Amino acid sequence: MRHSILHEIRNYFSQGNTLVQLILINVAIFIIANLINLVFFLMAYSPDSPVITDWLGISSNPEIIMRRPWTVITYMFTHLGFFHILFNMIVFYVGGRLFCQYIGEKRLLSTYLIGGLTGGLFFILSYNFFPVFREYADFSVAIGASASVIAVFIAIATYMPNFQLPLILLGRIRLKYIAIFFVIIDLLSIDKGNSGGHIAHLGGALYGFLYVMLLKKRYDPGIVFNNLMVKIRSVFKPQPRMRVRYHAEKPFTDEEYNKQKAEKQKKIDEILDKISKYGYDSLTKEEKELLFKMGK
Repeated sequence: MRHSILHEIRNYFSQGNTLVQLILINVAIFIIANLINLVFFLMAYSPDSPVITDWLGISSNPEIIMRRPWTVITYMFTHLGFFHILFNMIVFYVGGRLFCQYIGEKRLLSTYLIGGLTGGLFFILSYNFFPVFREYADFSVAIGASASVIAVFIAIATYMPNFQLPLILLGRIRLKYIAIFFVIIDLLSIDKGNSGGHIAHLGGALYGFLYVMLLKKRYDPGIVFNNLMVKIRSVFKPQPRMRVRYHAEKPFTDEEYNKQKAEKQKKIDEILDKISKYGYDSLTKEEKELLFKMGK
C-alpha cells in the first residue's frame, strides 16, 4: 500500500504539475527563510537591514538590482509572513486550477513569471517617478508572489468572466466581479500602506488582462518563453526507450496525424470561445466531456 502511494506521488510530479510545483517552491522558500531568521534570533544577530529581504527581495533602486539581478525572480517566490503566503497560495491554487484547465498548464509558468516581472517593473518605476516615493526609492524592497498570483487570476477571469466560483458564505460569484474587487482594493490601498506592493499587484493584473486579450486574437505573448522552457526541460528529462510495435492496420502518415490534431484543436478552440462568450454552463454534455478528456 505504501509503495503504491509513493508510486502515485512520484507519477504525479513526474507528469509536470506546474501549479503544485510552484506552490511547493513558495512554501519551501518560506520555511527556509523563516528558519534562517530564527537562527539569527537565537544567535542574537541583528544586522542593519533584513538579510532575507535584501538578498531575495527586489529593490526599488536600479543600482542594487544591477548588483543582485536574481532578485527580479526570487522576490516573487519569497514570503516571510504566514498569512501573506497563505492568502497568496489559496488564490493561486483556485485561479491556477481554472487557468490550467481552460487556458492550459503549459502557459501557467510563463504567466506567473512575466506577471511577476511586470509587477516588479511597476514597483521600480513608481518609486522612481512619483515624488511621494522618491525619499524611499534607495532602500525600499518588495517580496511576495502577489503580482504573479493576481496575473494568473485576472487572466482566467478575463478569459471566462462569467464562470461562477463558489465562495464560503457568499455563494456563487462570477470571476469578473472577484477580479474587479481585487483591483479596486489595490487601487484604494495605495495610500494606506504597502504602496509598492499594491502597485506591483496592479502591474500583474494589467499583464494578466492584456495577455488574455492578445491570446483571444491568436497571439501568445509567452510563446517564446514557453518554447525556451520546453527545450530546457528536454535536456534534463530522461528520454523514454524506443519501443517498436507492429500493427496489422496501416499506420498514420505525418499528414494524417497532423490533420487529426488540427481538427481536435479547432474543436477545443471553438469550445473555449463559447465559454468566453456564454459561460461554462452553455456547453453541451458532449462538449464538456471532450474538454475534460483534453484537459487530462
